[in-house]
Amino acid sequence: MNYSIQDILSYTFMQRALIVGIPVALCAALLGVSLILKRYSMIGDGLSHVGFGALALAAAINLAPLKAAIPIVVVSAFLLLRISQSSRINGDGAIAIVSSSALAIGIVVTSMTGGLNTDLYSYLFGSILALSQQDVVLSLILCAIVLFLYIFFYNKIFSVTFDENFSLATGTNAKAYNMVIALLTALTVVLGMQIMGTLLISSLIIFPGLTAMRVFKSYKAVVISAAVQSVLCVVIGLFVSFYAETATGATVVCINLCCFILFGIIGFFRTISFKKD
Repeated sequence: MNYSIQDILSYTFMQRALIVGIPVALCAALLGVSLILKRYSMIGDGLSHVGFGALALAAAINLAPLKAAIPIVVVSAFLLLRISQSSRINGDGAIAIVSSSALAIGIVVTSMTGGLNTDLYSYLFGSILALSQQDVVLSLILCAIVLFLYIFFYNKIFSVTFDENFSLATGTNAKAYNMVIALLTALTVVLGMQIMGTLLISSLIIFPGLTAMRVFKSYKAVVISAAVQSVLCVVIGLFVSFYAETATGATVVCINLCCFILFGIIGFFRTISFKKD
C-alpha cells in the first residue's frame, strides 16, 4: 500500500516518535562530540546496558520503566566517572565492569520472572509503538533540560573537552563539568532507549560526531553538522522503517552508517584535493 507523508503523519505513534526522536537525536549528537573527543564514547553503550538492567528490575516489581531507569542510569554514570578518575581502572575498564554487571543482573532477573515480555522486548530492540502520551511528555521535559544545560554550560563543556588540565589551571571545576556531561548523557540514553533500543542507543551518540569529523575540523562545525545529520537520520529512519516495516532502531543505525560512508568519501576526496593544491 502506498502512503503519503500526510498519511504517515496521521498515525499517532508516528507523531509521538517524531516528537520524541528529534530532540533525543539532537541531544545525543551534541553530547556525542564531547564524549568522542574525550575518548569516552563507549559510555553510551555501557549506560544502555545499565538501562536494560534497570528496566528488567522495574518490570519485575511493576514500576514505571522510565521513572525507574532514570535514577539508576544517572547514578551509574556518576559511578563510572568516579571509578575512572579515582582508581587504577581506566574509563573503558570501568564501562566494561559496570555494563556487563548490569546486563547480567538484567538477564538473571528476566529469566527469574518468566523471560522477555513485550515491554522489555521493545526496550531491548526499540519500538515506536511503545511510546505512550506520558512517555512523550516526560521525554520532552527531560530533553528540554538537557538542551538548556548543554547550552548554558557550553563554554565549560568545550573547555574540559579539549584540555582538562588547562581548565583546572584556569580555575574551572573540571570534575563538576564532567559530571554534568555524564548526567546529560545518562538522561539522553534513557530517553533514546524507547526508540533505538538498549542495544543500539550508543550508535545515536557515536555516529553523528564521527561522521561530521570526516569532513569538518573545527569544534563548532562538527557540533552543528552532527546535530543536523542526527536529526535527519532519525527522521529518515522513522519513515523508512514505516515503509519497509523494519525495526526502527536498526533502520536509523543503517541510515547513520550510509551517512558515515558518504561523509568518509567526501572527506577522502577533499584530502586529495588539498594535497594537490
